[in-house]
Amino acid sequence: MQRILITLLFLLGVSMSGVAGAETSWWQSDWKYRKPISLDAGAAGLGADVGRAPVLVRLHSGNFAFDGVAADGKDLRFVGADGRTVLNHQIEQFDPGLGIALIWVDVPSIRTGVPQTIWMYYGNENAPAGGNGQLTFDPDYTAIYHFGEQDGAPRDTTAYGNHARNALQPADAAVAGRGLQLEGEPLIVPASPPLAVAEGGAFTFSAWIKPDRLAPNQAIYSRRDGAGAVLVGLDNGTPFVEINGVRAAADALLETGQPTHLAMAAGNGQALLYVDGREAARLEAPLPALNADTLIGADSPVALPAEGEGDAFAADAPLAVAAAPFVGAIDELRLSKVARPAALLLADTVSQGAGSRLTAFGEDEQSAGVSHFGFILKAMPVDAWVVVAVLFLMFLASWAIMIVKSRYFGAVARANAAFTEHYRKAAGESITRLRDLAGSGHLGSGIQDRSTLWNLYRIAIDEVKGRQAHTGKIRLSDSAIGAIRASLDAELIRETERMGRRMNWLSTTIEGAPYVGLFGTVIGIMLVFAVAALAGAVDINSVAPGMAAALLCTAAGLGVAIPALFGYNWLAARSEAIAADMSVFVDEFTARLAEESEDGTLDAVAPASRA
Repeated sequence: MQRILITLLFLLGVSMSGVAGAETSWWQSDWKYRKPISLDAGAAGLGADVGRAPVLVRLHSGNFAFDGVAADGKDLRFVGADGRTVLNHQIEQFDPGLGIALIWVDVPSIRTGVPQTIWMYYGNENAPAGGNGQLTFDPDYTAIYHFGEQDGAPRDTTAYGNHARNALQPADAAVAGRGLQLEGEPLIVPASPPLAVAEGGAFTFSAWIKPDRLAPNQAIYSRRDGAGAVLVGLDNGTPFVEINGVRAAADALLETGQPTHLAMAAGNGQALLYVDGREAARLEAPLPALNADTLIGADSPVALPAEGEGDAFAADAPLAVAAAPFVGAIDELRLSKVARPAALLLADTVSQGAGSRLTAFGEDEQSAGVSHFGFILKAMPVDAWVVVAVLFLMFLASWAIMIVKSRYFGAVARANAAFTEHYRKAAGESITRLRDLAGSGHLGSGIQDRSTLWNLYRIAIDEVKGRQAHTGKIRLSDSAIGAIRASLDAELIRETERMGRRMNWLSTTIEGAPYVGLFGTVIGIMLVFAVAALAGAVDINSVAPGMAAALLCTAAGLGVAIPALFGYNWLAARSEAIAADMSVFVDEFTARLAEESEDGTLDAVAPASRA
C-alpha cells in the first residue's frame, strides 16, 4: 500500500511540475508557429506604470519572414504573458509582398521593472478572421486615424465611427506606415456627441507631425465654438497650446523633416502640452464647451471687430483666419474624452516610432504538437486548481480505501477457501477434529490470521469447551446450542461491520465529487463572464479557454466519482459474498453441532488455539 501511495504522489508531482512549466507551453495546437515579443518598459525609459495601452507591433523582413502566415494576416493571434489570454489587435497594414506589417495590440498592463513576453501565433490556414479591432483601443478614445486608407476620406477605427468629411493627399513616409499630407486645406472631423466637450471638461489630442515648412502661428488642431476656442500649433517651430486666446508655449524648437509626437491633455482647469512624451508647457485655463467641427492642419475663420468699434463685433464684420495652416505630414491622430496621463503619452512616443525601444522580437518557434488537454490545463485559474486539488485528495483517499479493502477481501477469501477445504476433510468424523490441525501447526498461520470462518470456528469451539467444563457433560442442550449460535451471529455482525468500515467514504465520494466539480464549474463560468464583461471582449477566443477550464472541474469530479462507484459496487459484492459464506458456515456448524450432540459423537474438546 505504501508503494502505491508513493507512486501516486510521484505522479502528482510530475503532473504539477508539468503544469508549472506550462507557462510557456503552446496556446493552441492548430497554430503551427509563434514569435515571442518582449515588452520592457525599463529599457524604453518609462519611469511610471502605463497600465493598459495599445502597442504597435512593427513587422518587417528583418524580424519576420512572413512564411506560413495567411496573406491577409487573418490567422494572427496575440496571446498575453499568462499564455492563455487572447489580446485584441487591429491590423493597420499587412503586406507580405513588401515585407511589412503594422499591428496594434491591446496590452492589458505595461509596468516598469516587470518585463513581459506576449506571443504572436500564426500558421493556421483554417483560422477565421480575428482581431476585434474596435476593442483594441479603450472606449475613452473617441477618434483614431491611422491614415492607412488607399483612397477616400480617413476613417475612424474606434467604435464611434467619427470618420473625416474630406479626403486629402496621403503621405507615404510617415511615422507608422502611411500618413496624411497637409498643404493648407484642413482635415475636417464633423461634430458628434462623442466628440463634444463640456465646459471645464477633459480632452486629449495627440499626433505625430513632421513639418515641411515653419511659419508663425501654424494651426495643427483647431476647434472653435462661439466664443470658445482651443488651438494647438507651432509658432516658427515652437509648439504652443491656446485656450480662449490665452497661450502657453514650449521651450522646444522643432525642425523641418523631423517627426515629433505632439500632445495636449486638458482637465481639472489646466492644459498640459507634451513634446515627445515630455511635459513642455502648462496653461492654467479650463476648457470651454465645444460641440463644433474639428479642423486638423488649419484654423477656422473668425469675426474681426468692425473699425472704430473696439472689441465689438458687427453683424457684417469681416472674417479672418486667426492661425496659418500647417504644412507637413501628420500621422496617428488620436482624440480622447479624458486627460491622458503622461506615462501613456510617453509610451506612445517610445513605442510608435521606427526605433521603438519598448518591443523586442525573439526567434520564431514551431509547434511540436500540443494536446488540447494541455491547453485546457494551462487555461485553468487558481479557483479551478483549488477544486481540482480537493478532488485529487478525494481521489487518493478513495483509491487507498479501494486498494486496502480489495487486498483485505482477497486475503480473507483465500484464507476462507483454504479453511473450508481443511474443514471438509477434518470434519468427516467430528466437527471438532480441526482443532488438532491448528494445534499441530498444519492449519497454517495465514488461515488462522485472516480467515473469518476460522474465527467463527474458534469461538464456537471455545463456547463448546466452556459449557462442557461447566456442566461436566459432553452433550449440549438445545439452549446451549442456541447460545453458541447467538455468539456466532454476534461475531458475524461485528465482522460485517469491520468489512464495511470506511465504505461510507466511498459512497460520500460517489455522491459528493460531482457536486464539488460542478461547484468549480459554476464559479469558473461566473469568472469567465465577469472578466469578459470587464475587458469588453465577448468573442469565442476570449471565453472558450476559461469555459473549457471550468468544465474540466466537472470532468474531474466525474473522474473521481465513477471509479469510486465501480469500486464500491465490486467491494460491496465481495463483502456480501464473505458475509454469506460466514452465515452459511454458522448454519452448517450449529446444525452439525446439534446433530453430533444428540448422537453422542461430540468429542470433549480443549479450547482452540488463537495462534
